[in-house]
Amino acid sequence: MVKTVLWDFDGVILDSMKIKGDGFLELFKDYSNDFRQKLYKYHFENGGVSRFDKIKYFYNDVLMKDITEEEILQLAKKFGMIIKKKINDKNNLIEDSMNFIKANYTKYNFHIVSGAEHNELNNLCNYLKLTKYFITIDGSPTKKEILVKNIFDKYSYEKEQTILIGDAMTDYNASIKNGIKFYGYNNSKLKKFDYINSFNGFTL
Repeated sequence: MVKTVLWDFDGVILDSMKIKGDGFLELFKDYSNDFRQKLYKYHFENGGVSRFDKIKYFYNDVLMKDITEEEILQLAKKFGMIIKKKINDKNNLIEDSMNFIKANYTKYNFHIVSGAEHNELNNLCNYLKLTKYFITIDGSPTKKEILVKNIFDKYSYEKEQTILIGDAMTDYNASIKNGIKFYGYNNSKLKKFDYINSFNGFTL
């Protein structure tokens, strides 16, 4: 019997992948299109990876340059400013999952564990009036598997009664590392695992 659901955010609750992909293109507009397209591709293939790690990837693996943690933080802040206006749009909420959340949040323990930047994520959830549906809303730069572990440390949930719903391998890996069941959503590449095609009629 499932009692607790840990939700990824981008791609599961909010359709924001393209907005953020375009944000990375804008952030690094002074670099060649070939370099930027490598990051754009990496962004879509690694939905659950934080912006901090994606910026580090761009420098270390694409540009083959070093970057300091302070520089990463500065670029991540600039990225947040680039996407802020477009991301704050209620039309980006995924109706399928939101209908399920609204209908069931009093029956289960709902938490968000996201690769989105923590403060920005909480501000966005406040703006979109989502806060009441979740016990906690946590984001990066803390790694997702640590966010999940922290929930178990704080709330002592039974792992066999807990699932994680996500749209990326990062979500699957976080669930495996914490010994809980994973459900893929909104990413056909995850259909090799337990998968939710639609929340319409889905039961826990």
